[in-house]
Amino acid sequence: MTSGQQLRLYNSLGRRLEDFTPRGASAGTSEVGLYTCGPTVYSFQHLGNMRPYVFSDTLRRVLRWKGIGARQVVNITDVGHAVADSDTGEDKLEVAAARERRSVEEIAAFYTEDYFDRMAALNVRPADAYPRASEYVPQMVEFAARLSEKGYTYELPSGLYFDTSKSPGYGTLALLDLEGQREGARVEQVEGRRNKSDFALWRAEEPGSRRVMRWESPWGWGAPGWHLECSVMSMALLGEHFDIHTGGIDHRELHHVNEIAQSEAYLEDGQPWVRYWLHNEFILLDSEKIAKSAGHTLRLADLEEAGYHPLAYRLFLLGGHYRSQLDFTTAAMDAAQATLRRLVSRVAPLRPLPSVSTLEEARALVPAGDVPSREGGASREGTAAAEYISRLDAAACSDLATPTILATLQESLRDPAVPEAGLRVVVAAADALLGLRLGDLELREVEGRRSASDLAADEVERIERLVAERTQARKEKNWPRADEIRAELDALGVQLTDTPSGPLWELR
Repeated sequence: MTSGQQLRLYNSLGRRLEDFTPRGASAGTSEVGLYTCGPTVYSFQHLGNMRPYVFSDTLRRVLRWKGIGARQVVNITDVGHAVADSDTGEDKLEVAAARERRSVEEIAAFYTEDYFDRMAALNVRPADAYPRASEYVPQMVEFAARLSEKGYTYELPSGLYFDTSKSPGYGTLALLDLEGQREGARVEQVEGRRNKSDFALWRAEEPGSRRVMRWESPWGWGAPGWHLECSVMSMALLGEHFDIHTGGIDHRELHHVNEIAQSEAYLEDGQPWVRYWLHNEFILLDSEKIAKSAGHTLRLADLEEAGYHPLAYRLFLLGGHYRSQLDFTTAAMDAAQATLRRLVSRVAPLRPLPSVSTLEEARALVPAGDVPSREGGASREGTAAAEYISRLDAAACSDLATPTILATLQESLRDPAVPEAGLRVVVAAADALLGLRLGDLELREVEGRRSASDLAADEVERIERLVAERTQARKEKNWPRADEIRAELDALGVQLTDTPSGPLWELR
């Protein structure tokens, strides 16, 4: 592990900032195991789905910056995830296959490929492994059978269930007492379930029905429960215990709670299954989280079609701390696109940037005259780049403070005291942490269209008034007037998109 600031991360298990120390540090190895809850590939991933992967990618970049290697596993859920995250009912992929008149294999392959394309567009580095849940069902059956042998389960006609009353620490991650967690965990009614918080390890076929995706098990034909896959695949690929588990904050109260319960029951070794749990917050649209269930299905492709570069959305995400909710608005995206444009324009004359991925590499590349002397007699100009590198390190180590990293980068680009050779190193170091491709992104790629920030205040006011008038006309079913206003907006170069939460506008 490299020098510099101590890396501190906010551990959801206890809700506190903690010094991060890899499990293998005492044995002389610093590689960590990192598991990230991956996509359920039954439809396109929406904008809210992108945040966990940009966040985990940032985490990997910071670990690398500190000289810590990481092996990341991201699961692909292609079976087991029931509609509404329930223990009973139809599988999301089977529903999608019926709706689109394709096989579940075709559905999974198509949406998995789209997920990979979106990750590449956002410059999210590939994980080390992308296990498919369907490929690990035999291991899931063995895992559930072992829990059954240990007395942690009971069988119902609807499947095999984990008895949470036998898990002493159940609900600790969610910071709920055991009884409170049991009563508030879910509203789904399952006949015969002992506790409301008990969850399915195996979902049996209903009498007289035959699932599309089905496997034989000691509890009849059926499919695994949603929570089982993550425990099985993470242990198979990272070992029984590993360092970090990440995911969206919606997983903190149920999915990850259940993962911990079944995994620690399976191991029974008295150790925490995973030491650090990190969760990112929601993206909000009109004060509601962006989610398929709420009808908010804005996609990265929609932003690209509207003229935004995908990395402008990455910058938008990095502009807020991963543990803070972010409000998605057209104005925010306009600002992110403009900021990216300014960064690329300013950095382009500094290219080629040096290759930097760690703090030690950055320090070694700072020009010799840019390092403070032992007597402390170096000028401000002589120490500027080294100071900025230290500030980047401090921000990265403060629970991945990406807004501070961005601000530090922008300040360095305006600081005349930073010599050009040192500035190249600072920019390369910041980009190693941010992943904005400042070393090769071309200005023409991000010039795109005009943004609202290019308009005068009275022009914006006029457009907003017309949009509001059209919305009212539509409510009153005055379709001729609504069409007139839309034509007027078209003449102004305004592209209007109607969404479930209201109209969004941007300039062509």
